[in-house]
Amino acid sequence: SLFTFSKLAGCTLFITGASRGIGKAIALKAAKDGANIVIAAKTAEPHPKLPGTIYTAAEEIEAAGGKALPCIVNVREEQQIISAVEKAVKTFGGIDILVNNASAISLTGTLETATKKVNLMMDVNVRGTYLTSKACLPYLRKSKNPHILNLSPPMNMNPMWFKNHCAYTISKYGMSMCVLGMAEEFRGEVAVNALWPKTAIHTAAMDMLGGAGIEKQCRKTDILADAAYCILTKPKTFTGNFIIDEVLLREEGVKDFDVYAIAPGHPLVPDFFLDEKKLSGSQQEGADGAKVKTESAAAKPSGPVAETFRVIQGAVTEEYARSTQGVFQFELSGDGGGTWYIDLKTKGGSAGFGKPPVTADVVMSMSSTDFVKMFTGKLKPTLAFMSGKLRIKGNMALAIKLEKILSQLNAKL
Repeated sequence: SLFTFSKLAGCTLFITGASRGIGKAIALKAAKDGANIVIAAKTAEPHPKLPGTIYTAAEEIEAAGGKALPCIVNVREEQQIISAVEKAVKTFGGIDILVNNASAISLTGTLETATKKVNLMMDVNVRGTYLTSKACLPYLRKSKNPHILNLSPPMNMNPMWFKNHCAYTISKYGMSMCVLGMAEEFRGEVAVNALWPKTAIHTAAMDMLGGAGIEKQCRKTDILADAAYCILTKPKTFTGNFIIDEVLLREEGVKDFDVYAIAPGHPLVPDFFLDEKKLSGSQQEGADGAKVKTESAAAKPSGPVAETFRVIQGAVTEEYARSTQGVFQFELSGDGGGTWYIDLKTKGGSAGFGKPPVTADVVMSMSSTDFVKMFTGKLKPTLAFMSGKLRIKGNMALAIKLEKILSQLNAKL
């Protein structure tokens, strides 16, 4: 219509982790309506690896048509949360919407997760969400259409989502449990919902996790901003929902999802915690380490895996070994399975069947079929990992490095 009604005009949004990524995208979408945004994030000084501070985000929000209040908030510090909430109320007269977006991630197994990382994920994701909600709720209750939105997944109790990164999963499900509890506790007063993307979203954090080239398999933050806007403009009776961005937008009549793709037409990585029916059955057996064939160990292995390793052996150079400094061990289930290795550390480097000559830095377990797919470029390691087909133990940074080496090897395979 001619009179586009700005639904969030004059509303005050308190967004944690809004200096970049998804939090900032949600802020900018609301700013276009003329909303007030409290940027509650911890980056006041530029970070060496991650772009954006609360001040640069504030400039973007003002430029988009909103009012910004940058506040230095590390959600691990309750006093910083409380001070920012008081400042928000003093500046804008109240709080209408809270977006709990700040989050910490470490995709590591139980024995590989340092205690300080466990503490960080529990403190930021669970405790930070809980305490920020607690601090905002007295003001939210006074708002006409109050909402809390947590960036957290539907609680899926499939063990597959726990086995590879138990601490991270617990911390994200902790945020979802806040939705479950608070939606019921404040029913009729404050809407409380969760939003999660169907696919990986391209942010600076994703670049760090997924390595080079991952962005082609991601969607832009816009899809979450649009979905969040849709939720936050619904009446407060819309509560206790665990929403997937694409599902909601389809219900709202969105037909073209290519606009959200970084590389339209390119396959997308499904996000964590969402079971794809396709992943059940045969493929999962491989990932779960179905019986490794040991009898092939005696004979000289042949078949696609052996063939792949022959090519790798031929491609391994002094240069690779020098620049990588890592030893990879592969525990493969299925045909041509068993233990294989790529040594990119010792002298000129080597690859082959059996245990590596020195202790491996990274152990990767997967089915031999998926392994061949991975080395011929048909399956991205990140995708394999996120869908539970690949288990990684040990040095995560090196595992990510392998993705770079693979792309160089793919030319030869």
